[in-house]
Formats: sequence, structure tokens, C-alpha cells
Amino acid sequence: MAFTGPAEDRLAIHELVASYGDAVTRRDADAWIANWAEGAVWKLPAIPGMERVEGKSAILKAWLDAMPGWPKQVNLQRCGAIAIEGDRARGHTYTDEVNTDTEGKTERWLNRYDDEWVKQDGRWLFASRSLTVLHIGPA
Repeated sequence: MAFTGPAEDRLAIHELVASYGDAVTRRDADAWIANWAEGAVWKLPAIPGMERVEGKSAILKAWLDAMPGWPKQVNLQRCGAIAIEGDRARGHTYTDEVNTDTEGKTERWLNRYDDEWVKQDGRWLFASRSLTVLHIGPA
């Protein structure tokens, strides 16, 4: 899979992905949840209790519950592929995170999200994100 579909839509998806990482780093819950579609699904199989979270309100609650465990976090995200088909798209995103927990332990997480996006009211949103951890190690 490469980058296919209208350039304007691909750019909007790139901006959506960047906005997600920026909101995590700034710990801005309102900006973060604004990136999700109402019936979205968030899958984090490596994190107990977050294997599958369904619906925007449940996704926000899971994020708010998890964030106190990581008082410092830098989250950078970039698209690896985007394939647009009308008002739906799929692809994958790579994340580079430096996370510090409440005990001061810092780790670097490298991940891949398999993403599905949906265009609603002229704006691209996450319909589904499924995380695969590629590496966890010293920062």
C-alpha cells in the first residue's frame, strides 16, 4: 500500500495524525478526542483493559484514565500509507513515543497503528486505530 487518493484528502489525514500526537504531548483531552468519529474503535492489545474500546465517550474515558500513569509523554506520529476510497480510507501510522511513568522510569515506544479514517462533514476522523508495539526500550 502506498499513498493513493486525492492529495487534499491525504494532506488532511496527515494533519489529523499529527494533531493526535500533538494533543497527546500537550495532554489536551478536548483536542485529542476531537480527532475521533462517534462510533470509533481503539484497540491497544498490549495494554491490559484497553484491548478494545468502542465509542467516542468510552475512548475518551480510557485515555483520561490512562494519562495519569504517564505524567510526561512526547508522542510523534507519521503516516506510512494512506489509501482513500471516497469518504473512507485506510492505512498505517508509525509512532515514536518517549514516556515517563509516575516512578520516573522513561521508555521509548515505537509502534504501528493500523488505521481506518472516515470523512464526516468535510473533516477526516479516526474510525479505528489498532496498535502493534514494535519496540519498548530505554529512551
